Amino acid sequence: MAQASQKQTQRKQSPPESLWRWLGLGERRSAIFLLLLLCLLSSGLGVVKTTHENRYVFNRLQELRSEANDISVEWGQLLIEQSTFGVEGRIEQKATEQLGMRVPDVSQIVMVGQ
Repeated sequence: MAQASQKQTQRKQSPPESLWRWLGLGERRSAIFLLLLLCLLSSGLGVVKTTHENRYVFNRLQELRSEANDISVEWGQLLIEQSTFGVEGRIEQKATEQLGMRVPDVSQIVMVGQ
């Protein structure tokens, strides 16, 4: 009984443990372990962030490529349309110059019924 009361008085008289020691970081080895653990965690979060950004940028690239393809198709259609309009003027010019054709007067136009 004397020993138990002696241990209780020693506990009461001993200074309180520091927070570092309570967390198990009183030793240098534990602090290095915690530092390495934090480095590993930050590295993992960096990989996740970079992967997310890469996926986002790749999706945006695919959208822009699709839009560029659509614009290219539209450009081709406009070029065909432009060349078609150019051909009509050229045909009229050739008909007038080479064949001597002309647009008739309104009085010379005859409407044919069905």
